[in-house]
Amino acid sequence: MKFTVIVTSLLILTACSDGKGIASVDGETITQEMFSAYLEEKRIPDTNQKRVESALDMYLEREALTQAIEDSEKLDMQGIEAELNELKKQMTISRYFDQYLKSAVNEEAIRNFYSENSENYQVTRAQVAHILLRTRKTMDESEIGAVRTRAQEIQSKATSDGNFAELAKAHSEDKISAAKGGDLGWLNEGAVAPEFSKVAFTLKEGEVSQVIQTPFGFHIIKSIAAPQTVQKSFESVKGDIRYQLKSEAKKAELERLLSTVEIEKFNG
Repeated sequence: MKFTVIVTSLLILTACSDGKGIASVDGETITQEMFSAYLEEKRIPDTNQKRVESALDMYLEREALTQAIEDSEKLDMQGIEAELNELKKQMTISRYFDQYLKSAVNEEAIRNFYSENSENYQVTRAQVAHILLRTRKTMDESEIGAVRTRAQEIQSKATSDGNFAELAKAHSEDKISAAKGGDLGWLNEGAVAPEFSKVAFTLKEGEVSQVIQTPFGFHIIKSIAAPQTVQKSFESVKGDIRYQLKSEAKKAELERLLSTVEIEKFNG
């Protein structure tokens, strides 16, 4: 079968959309609306006449080729239609929620949520130093006991003469903090090993702990600044809030949409 392409007028391309045909592919009308949607999808401005004319030629050629291949009956068109239908559903759902969530979860909504739930965006922190004597899985009980005894001797010195920084530099096997006198800086509660955090956040300023054991070894902890609760800044948490609000808004809108449509499965 011979396929023909008839273009009625390029002047229509920049005219207002009126539903009239701008071309015909083997008798099938191509409307301005159809071609305008194509231009928008390809991000081709309708003010660029040269690109518009080239785009129209390509659009019509592909329409003609598709029609010719469909009529040849050499492809499983039912399978292609099923695939296209799934793609359409995926794109429809995705683009709808992109648009919906953009308006539902804006900067104002995020700021309001932060203000109304400010207590949830607080953190307790403390500045501490430590001396670490490491243990390893390959150590037997006697070897671990020897490390514990050494840690207890260092702890005794730390509480008697108070020169914690020098002891850390001389004995701590955490070389990074040892170079700073054992100072670990500000730690958020719960951000370190539970055994360490439990003790570190009960110490008074300047107080030195007993020897404690964690999976890393034996520690002696000194409080440099007592625990304090501080408010996290809006900028530091707005990403998390946005994610939370979008998840909640999407779930609610999904349920609302599904409630408007009846689903029925037939047996057999």
